[in-house]
Amino acid sequence: MAEPKVKYDRQLRIWGDQGQAALEKASICLLNCGPTGSETLKNLVLGGIGSITIVDGTKIEEGDLGNNFMVDESSIGQSKAKCVCAFLQELNDAVKAKFIEEYPEALIETRPSFFSQFTLVVATQLVEEWIVKLDKICRNANVILVVARSYGLTGLVRISLKEHTVIESKPDHFLDDLRLNNPWPELRRFAETIDLNAPDPVAHKHTPYVVILVKMAEEWAKSHGGSLPSSREEKKAFKDLLKAKMIAMDEDNYKEAIEASFKVFAPRGISSDLKQIVNDSCAEVDSNSSDFWILVAALKEFIVNEGGGEAPMEGSIPDMTSSTEHYVNLQNIYQAKAEADFKIIEERARNILKKIGRDPNSISKTTVKSFCKNARKLRVCRYRSLEDEFNSPIVPELQKYLTDEDFSVAVGFYLLLRAVDRFAANYNSFPGQFDGGIDEDISRLKTTAVGLLSDLGCNGLTLSEDLINEMCRFGAAELHVVAAFTGGIASQEVIKLITRQFVPMSGTFVFNGIDHKSQLLSL
Repeated sequence: MAEPKVKYDRQLRIWGDQGQAALEKASICLLNCGPTGSETLKNLVLGGIGSITIVDGTKIEEGDLGNNFMVDESSIGQSKAKCVCAFLQELNDAVKAKFIEEYPEALIETRPSFFSQFTLVVATQLVEEWIVKLDKICRNANVILVVARSYGLTGLVRISLKEHTVIESKPDHFLDDLRLNNPWPELRRFAETIDLNAPDPVAHKHTPYVVILVKMAEEWAKSHGGSLPSSREEKKAFKDLLKAKMIAMDEDNYKEAIEASFKVFAPRGISSDLKQIVNDSCAEVDSNSSDFWILVAALKEFIVNEGGGEAPMEGSIPDMTSSTEHYVNLQNIYQAKAEADFKIIEERARNILKKIGRDPNSISKTTVKSFCKNARKLRVCRYRSLEDEFNSPIVPELQKYLTDEDFSVAVGFYLLLRAVDRFAANYNSFPGQFDGGIDEDISRLKTTAVGLLSDLGCNGLTLSEDLINEMCRFGAAELHVVAAFTGGIASQEVIKLITRQFVPMSGTFVFNGIDHKSQLLSL
């Protein structure tokens, strides 16, 4: 067997050892292993998920051969769960794979406790009634639920759990933590040792931009009643001051200072997003609080006391034009501040743990360190229950989507997926599923959709006739291309949820294969 480090080398660069360890500990249950389910699991098995359990009560028919790579002619008449399980096991022998030949609906109905053994359940191709029941079971057991469905040319993915907290949210764009507009004493003292008007052109050219901006911001504040540039005119004047300091055209450090001057104009203190998290009622911790919220409570105390309104220092600095000596000194100053802040937060977290009667060492140093490094990027995601979303939708949002040309197809698909489930409950088949009678199905689906809209409080709004016809033409088919795409999205979200890295999507993801568009609906 390949050494895991080598085997998963590429993905380790994305989510690191801790992320990979979380995947290898996770156990996943898949309900229904048609193309959507099989494609979702394939990506997770290749990624090195710990164990999978496939639940599917159907046998393989000829129709399955055209849309599922994981079955072949020799499997006709055999258990679908068994064949897909064997295929997936071949892809990665390190994954524990087992299957249960049973209809998911029967398990939901008769053995709800079955689901509590898993980290996460992926439910594919289930109709609304069963998804709602399953969501209640998973929420009670604190099991993450990911719903995925492919239907003709549309696909849907929705995450459901009470709360998901992320320390390593890894945003694409984020402002360096340099504190140019709020330097702490050591940084200020270091800047004071450097003379910006040094006559030596080499020294002038190799003063790092961090020092230039700290000194210039201080100079500006002195002559402007303590405040930093805020209006457009002031910002321009500040950049002109920097330009005036240049003694040669090729001074890259001054060009960098001008480009980075927006870091001086950024507001001091913590962002509104972080304010919301530290002021969340969950930050009032007790013995049942998660490690995340205990660290937030420690962070809250730090911001008010030692932090002086700021989060802990991250400690890394970007590349910049500088003499080696200045750069190394700067790096050490930032690292020392980050280390000192980390020690304070660690101490505060240990005291909080003691106070609520838990082992003061129960949160590892590594976790506290990662928390401090990412404190400005923390994220908390909360999801409405599916029952809530289905029975008491946010009507203004729904109406807005229905009347917005950009979203009307996505929300149309979302509503029609719910309408076809109602249709199936009434007529025991999906619209257009069997030959003949398509015109009758179209008018029945239209009536069902109108009923659904009025139940949701959207009287007078309609769905496009073309979309209703399309939905009947789909005949509940699970097309492989749509399933592969939907499964790809679902598995990506599963990895975010399990590794607790990156931010999982909020809302309902709808893929519109007619216009090749993916959209998120907040319902």
